[in-house]
Amino acid sequence: MNAPHTASWRFKLGIAIIGLMLGSWLMVPVAAALDVPGSKIAALTGVLFISNKVLLILVIAVMGKAGFQQLKRSVFGYVSGLVPALDNDVGPVRHRIGIVMFCLPLLSAFLEPYIDTFWPGLRPNLWQVQVLGDVMLIGSFFVLGGNFWEKIHALFIRTARVSDARTP
Repeated sequence: MNAPHTASWRFKLGIAIIGLMLGSWLMVPVAAALDVPGSKIAALTGVLFISNKVLLILVIAVMGKAGFQQLKRSVFGYVSGLVPALDNDVGPVRHRIGIVMFCLPLLSAFLEPYIDTFWPGLRPNLWQVQVLGDVMLIGSFFVLGGNFWEKIHALFIRTARVSDARTP
């Protein structure tokens, strides 16, 4: 009778420790804003990196295997709902738009150093434009559909083979 209540406080404590892990990273920009020397910020970053690994082990110990599995299910359950569905009904116009959305940020990032070298000042150096490129690249996966994600995933599988149903 007391086990669910115990699991509940352990789960909540684990979530609080995860919040501490994530919140501790806010010390880096605060230190930078306070003009802390770069060597000390680097040391702080290293300490945070190592301490977060230790805290993650502590989270697993506090939550227990069942609590950590529940956390993983809830987090990955939410993320898996964002994955594009496998669909075969991506039309030619949608496919072309998605390919442009996919290739344009990659091409821009590839050419960026060369443009800056040969024509300094030609390209606006705005972080908003770079974020737009990142959002466009991520959005392209949704426009192209789940089958495109499977094609990208297959690039990282050594034994994957192309199979086109249209060829005899």
